Amino acid sequence: MVGFAQYRIIIRRAPANLHLFHTLLILSIFLHTSTACSSGNCQLLDSCSSATDCGPGLYCGNCPSLSKNQPVCTRGQSTIPTSIVIGLPFNKYSWLVTHNSFSIVDAPSLTGVQRVTFYNQEDTVTNQLRNGVRGLMLDMYDFEDDIWLCHSFRGQCYNFTAFQPAINTLKEVEVFLSANPTEIVTIIIEDYVHTPKGLTKLFSDAGLDKYWFPVLKMPKKGQDWPTITDMAQQNHRLLVFTSDSSKEADEGIAYQWRYMVENESGDGGVVQGSCPKRKESPPLNSKGATLFLQNSFPTFPVQADACKEHSALLGDMVGTCYKAAGKMPNFLAVNFYMRSDGGGVFDALDRMNGQALCGCSTVTACQAGAAFGVCKTIPVSNGTAPTYAAGTFSGSVQLSGSASTVHATSPSVFCLLYFVAMLFLL
Repeated sequence: MVGFAQYRIIIRRAPANLHLFHTLLILSIFLHTSTACSSGNCQLLDSCSSATDCGPGLYCGNCPSLSKNQPVCTRGQSTIPTSIVIGLPFNKYSWLVTHNSFSIVDAPSLTGVQRVTFYNQEDTVTNQLRNGVRGLMLDMYDFEDDIWLCHSFRGQCYNFTAFQPAINTLKEVEVFLSANPTEIVTIIIEDYVHTPKGLTKLFSDAGLDKYWFPVLKMPKKGQDWPTITDMAQQNHRLLVFTSDSSKEADEGIAYQWRYMVENESGDGGVVQGSCPKRKESPPLNSKGATLFLQNSFPTFPVQADACKEHSALLGDMVGTCYKAAGKMPNFLAVNFYMRSDGGGVFDALDRMNGQALCGCSTVTACQAGAAFGVCKTIPVSNGTAPTYAAGTFSGSVQLSGSASTVHATSPSVFCLLYFVAMLFLL
């Protein structure tokens, strides 16, 4: 091994052309270092060390579960398909949905006891909406003489599984809809509320009744929904579905499975090559229900594994469910939606919308007024990943952990949750 001092002696004794080579080598290293991305100009898949290195719509993250330990700039926001293809019926588009949107890592306990439960997301509902999420899955319960968002055992909310009063989250939705008069949000409620007219009062108190899409106008026999333009003009920009069939007649809240098909949730819904329907759902290829919700998350959520779940495996599952249903999913529900090895759920949705809306490989290739299948050429970044619509993101994305650190429920907590679950199920 030649040491640095010996190397300098060798260079001094070398011919002039070697001196020139040495000088050019040092210069090339300097130029490469001086032009390396930083301070907000790093692009998709460029190496990074902090969120501020990455450009708009990107954050700095890695994927150890795929042996990708070097942090790179990773997509952190959806392309809003209606910013590219306008005027089509609502059911022609695909939207990002967060599973248990309220179940947020590091959310403070409001009940005075330590929370012992699972977590599914890692930023606020406000930030989820800002990043392009357009569907929220919320579990609602009677609790503390109010309606709370909560995990449960056998339909019962406990102080160690409760998150917050539902009105807090619904007010976040109201603020977003008020500030974004063309956006449409869907709320899917796992409904354990038994208070008479409880949900009606809840949504009214949150100021959301003025955006309500009337259940009487929802298509029930497989017809198209109104166009997104008509929905915005009529201010029918909030779709609400409940798992309680009685609420449609009692409170005018749509019973989910009259209007929507859905695949199995949890582990049963992410088996490669299989896309079984959920028990309550009509068959996935039913002609009577226009909307299709695809669940794509495991039974036990683990942040560290979400980036792997949102890699090529996700695209395979979308393809499998597309074949089973004969139509593209309108809602793609995931845990920890920003975790990926690069493009993640955002690239998957771009492909879904591109194929459904204009017959192109990605929605960013769609062209206004062009025939179906006539696509524009999309430049690539780093030779692999497609670029996406500019101007759809403002601000930087920062996860609750650092670029190389993720939160995961510890084995001891898994054991405790399992023990408590078994205790209540016996």
